[in-house]
Amino acid sequence: MTLTNPRPGAAGAHRGARRSGTGPAVAVLVLVALAALIPFLGPSPALRGTGEAPAPGTGGIALLRTVLFAALAIPVGELFVKRLLRSVPDAPQAVPRSWSTAANTVGFAAALGLASVVATGNLIPESLAAVDVGGLYDSRDGKLALLEVNAFLLAALCAASGRPGTQAWPLTAIIVAEALRAHPKTEYTPLLGSGLTLIHLTCASLWVGGLLYALRTMRAWRESEAGGVLLGLYARVAAVLLAAITVTGVFSSLRRMPPGTILEQLTDTAYGRVLLAKVILMAGVAALALWARVRLARAADPLSARGPAWAEASLLALVVAVSGLLTALPVPIRW
Repeated sequence: MTLTNPRPGAAGAHRGARRSGTGPAVAVLVLVALAALIPFLGPSPALRGTGEAPAPGTGGIALLRTVLFAALAIPVGELFVKRLLRSVPDAPQAVPRSWSTAANTVGFAAALGLASVVATGNLIPESLAAVDVGGLYDSRDGKLALLEVNAFLLAALCAASGRPGTQAWPLTAIIVAEALRAHPKTEYTPLLGSGLTLIHLTCASLWVGGLLYALRTMRAWRESEAGGVLLGLYARVAAVLLAAITVTGVFSSLRRMPPGTILEQLTDTAYGRVLLAKVILMAGVAALALWARVRLARAADPLSARGPAWAEASLLALVVAVSGLLTALPVPIRW
């Protein structure tokens, strides 16, 4: 690809287009975040008036799960986008520094914290003496928690080695463990639920982590036209990921909140309220994603799509936090 120097006026127009594209994107981000603020404030507001008792340590568990999901998405997204880079013609050599080792290390710490909760009977341990490490081997949840701890540690070592691509295997093990953990054997059709969660979590990690690394790569490439090509390649895959996330999310919700009660539960249960917040946030994410794709296809300067794309990434961070809270709340199964 041969790059020519644009006319000064055209360059100024392109820069102006990028600035003008950022303002409205930030406005949409703020408005949608405010719409989800009330149920997002935490377990206490979400549980208020529902008659549901909060589980011990819900806030801490929600925080640990948020950190774990974010730590999982970062290395998964990096591996995904690095494969896309092979399809970008004349791509600059500069790439952003990998965050995989640090993310996997943080994920290891979060998984260790969650394992300590399981080891104390799903209670926040008050001291190290209260943690029964040996007891983790006696339960399904304990074994899955240990698997996640070891997998994050192995992923961190792989990411720091000369072959970072090998971290794909322990990261896959973490996703499988999370899918199984979310659906115990006492649940109705647990394998179906685990399958839906497996697809949902995989696609979400690729989408969130992939968008972050694609935008970081575009920043490293500065004004190179290859940045627009990379974002376009990501956008095509992201459209499929969004469809898969939507379908699996809807079916997972219907399994836990049957159609006849879903409207009532969206307002009368903590799980439903936070799920509603997630739906609102996802609607905003989808709108920003569509905006960025339209700019990529129609704008005179495809790089102007970075504004709404960065807003999309910011809103996805809130979605990850809401997802972490959602996993810590009581599930309103009514059969």
